[in-house]
Amino acid sequence: MTTHAFTYVLGSARGTDKRTYVGWTVDIESRLEMHNSGLGARSTRGRTWVLLYAERYPTRREAMSREWFLKRDRRFRASLARWL
Repeated sequence: MTTHAFTYVLGSARGTDKRTYVGWTVDIESRLEMHNSGLGARSTRGRTWVLLYAERYPTRREAMSREWFLKRDRRFRASLARWL
């Protein structure tokens, strides 16, 4: 059984404080709800997040590998944060 997975980038802005968060999941909508309800990663709590970018992969392993890469790509994340 093959399950698709997603790598995603969330964005949040409070005034001039713009932040991004990179993660992976098999259900983007429910994961975004978790982040916004305070049940997501500790670094996302207390903020309102919007989906800025997502990529679909055929396996969780590929999504996790891409997440690792995007977490370190500050230029890419900064380019997305401009949309906030």
